[in-house]
Amino acid sequence: MGLLDDLGSGPVALDTSIFVYLIEEDPRFLGAVLPVFSAASEGRYGLVASTLTLMEVLVMPYRHGDIGLAQRYEALLTGSREIRLIDIGRDLLRTAARLRAATGVRTPDAIQLAAARAAGCSAFVTNDRRLPSVTDLPVIQLGAYAR
Repeated sequence: MGLLDDLGSGPVALDTSIFVYLIEEDPRFLGAVLPVFSAASEGRYGLVASTLTLMEVLVMPYRHGDIGLAQRYEALLTGSREIRLIDIGRDLLRTAARLRAATGVRTPDAIQLAAARAAGCSAFVTNDRRLPSVTDLPVIQLGAYAR
């Protein structure tokens, strides 16, 4: 079975690294992430990320003065009809705090997982092996699907 088969039926949350692999065309993972974005553009999945993702992807382009790359990230995350950004508000932060307390995940990861839960996602795709699956949200490791 492939990655698309394992995503479930609901919207799918993507960790920040997945957007980096797509935009920067990382040859190790591009073959695994392209089908996810293609399926989303065909309407098979909605994609979800927290607004923290926008901040995270902009750091390196800003650090290196690559405004064009920053603009590509922002266009993808804020201008794609298939990607929904979840705002970080008090309720989400409370959920993230509960996740962090229960699992010990780092704060940014807790925020990402809380956003996925808030959006009713069927899975969270990451390449971070430190992230545990939580009761109602399977964490899928992209590396298992890379060639």
